[in-house]
Amino acid sequence: MREPISRDARLALDLALTIRHDGNGGAADDLTDPAGLTAWVRAHPEVLPDAGRLTADAAQLAAVRDLRAAVRALFARAVRPGEPSPADAARLLPVPEAVLRLNEAAARTPTVPVLDWPEGTGPDVRHQPVHGGDDLTSALAHAVIAFLASPDRDRLRACHAPRCVRYFLKDHPRQEWCKPSCGNRARVARHHQRHRTAV
Repeated sequence: MREPISRDARLALDLALTIRHDGNGGAADDLTDPAGLTAWVRAHPEVLPDAGRLTADAAQLAAVRDLRAAVRALFARAVRPGEPSPADAARLLPVPEAVLRLNEAAARTPTVPVLDWPEGTGPDVRHQPVHGGDDLTSALAHAVIAFLASPDRDRLRACHAPRCVRYFLKDHPRQEWCKPSCGNRARVARHHQRHRTAV
């Protein structure tokens, strides 16, 4: 029953997942410096047409980190009534501030209306970015907005396996964790908990 993940959903999730489990019970951040952001963008060439040539600076890093905080706050809202990721639970942005940050980031790329009127159909208007108007945070914000407004949002879940801080899209009605290793950790933790209380 594995449903395909749209480009926008994949990009929004991958941005949120730059905060991940560090392997030692804490959280690691892949975007701690401009080099980390540069590596992440180059691993995601669909973000910008010239992503392979991008070298991030401190201002871009700060803007993307602000956007990511908004995205994780909105993901926490999307998974309600479920609990948010444990990495965010104590420090979520208020939803109105998260929405404002997301919309401000999306507005950084100016667009122009473009008319298309093929023979035999009615006119159609689409909005196209102004040439040279590609902005990293704006491109990411557009993908996040498209994902949050799509039916895929209903499949979004926070993984609650021990030490996991990831969000994921539920592929199967019985899926509870982001990956099999998280399911194994959760079962082992429940097993140990049952044996501790039985003793």
